[in-house]
Amino acid sequence: MINLSKNSRISLEKNGIDLKEITVGLDWGSIKRKTFFGLSSIDEAVDLDGSVTLFDKNKNEIETIYYNNLKSKNGAIKHSGDDRVGDSGADNKDNEVISINLERIDASVDTIFFYLNSYKQQDFASIPYSKIRIIEGKHHNPKNIFANFNLSADTAFSGHVSMLMAKLKRTQGSRWEFTALGQPIAAKDIAATIKLIKTEYL
Repeated sequence: MINLSKNSRISLEKNGIDLKEITVGLDWGSIKRKTFFGLSSIDEAVDLDGSVTLFDKNKNEIETIYYNNLKSKNGAIKHSGDDRVGDSGADNKDNEVISINLERIDASVDTIFFYLNSYKQQDFASIPYSKIRIIEGKHHNPKNIFANFNLSADTAFSGHVSMLMAKLKRTQGSRWEFTALGQPIAAKDIAATIKLIKTEYL
């Protein structure tokens, strides 16, 4: 398994062979709130929306896969559905899962962005952790983790409710490069995130 750091890049290949199918897992924790004068705590549900937006070389949005559109038009990308709670403790299970058949992605797609938006506008600095991992194959099997990118609560995230997690960039033909981003952004929802990607990250 490759442990990624912010802005690190890897080619989606293993032993010189391009990966054909991957599963992208998004995982995050619920917020711990102190109660009874700090003697105990309760879990506050965290509703993050994991989304994927595809762009062409001219920065045009081709389509977005998210909780209200769980499958791309040609079926190459599938979203598992909305998680509105988060984890009360680390369980090695992803909250939302996105399956991608790299060979079936339309030839017009140049860049694919993965991002999180806080539906309840909960500050990312208060969320204990969030992470993204790439798993080999179309089946969600944690034993086949190809790469992992962990984010922890950080003061740098304070005041932000949206974050760019990663991107896939077509390098040639059916070959793809993955970049870990972990970039908090000044957007409140999916539409604002897409607009910001177009103007600042493409």
